Amino acid sequence: MDIKDILCKVDHTLLDTCATWDKIRTICDEGMEFGTASVCIPPSFVKQAAEYVNGKIAICTVIGFPNGYNTTSVKCSEALEAVRDGASEIDMVINLGMVKEGRYSAVRDEIRAVRLACGDKILKVIIETCKLTEEEKIEMCRVVSESGADYIKTSTGFAEGGATREDISLMTANVSPELKIKAAGGIKTKKDAEDFLLLGADRLGTSRLISIAKNEAAEGAY
Repeated sequence: MDIKDILCKVDHTLLDTCATWDKIRTICDEGMEFGTASVCIPPSFVKQAAEYVNGKIAICTVIGFPNGYNTTSVKCSEALEAVRDGASEIDMVINLGMVKEGRYSAVRDEIRAVRLACGDKILKVIIETCKLTEEEKIEMCRVVSESGADYIKTSTGFAEGGATREDISLMTANVSPELKIKAAGGIKTKKDAEDFLLLGADRLGTSRLISIAKNEAAEGAY
């Protein structure tokens, strides 16, 4: 698989707690240069980044991140502010405690509320697969499918595990046809990226693939 075909499905990501504007600007420059699907950055940089890229690349940000236990009203407020600041894609974290209590209707209602706050922007729902049982993962495929979200996403990248090939296969088998899948966390190599895409992922969250593209460009292969 050509690296360009992979990068157009990548959310080039920098969510480090010590991120600075210089680092965010570099992420934006790289994303524009290599044609990634978006740059995924902290909410506090959305307005500045949106002004900087001036429509040349989509700005993605996160809400309820990384733990997901903010109240629904706070998540909706975060989403509204992010959209107002120029985000065109929102990655939200579910309330994992609700899942553990089996309160799936409440999880769905929260996603629907955030969906409404996002308007016509893309909404991705992070379910943090490493913290869920297989039964819970399957239930969340159903819940997110019913919620009106655009994507189900494996991981924040801040927990003990990230995307696995088994989880992408499980999602592919259990989500509705219109729900897309984003794999994130631990995607380090071109082979990882290829595998996740071939298994059914539509989007990848990673910070590692640009360096591979740069190496190929230096070798004249990009």
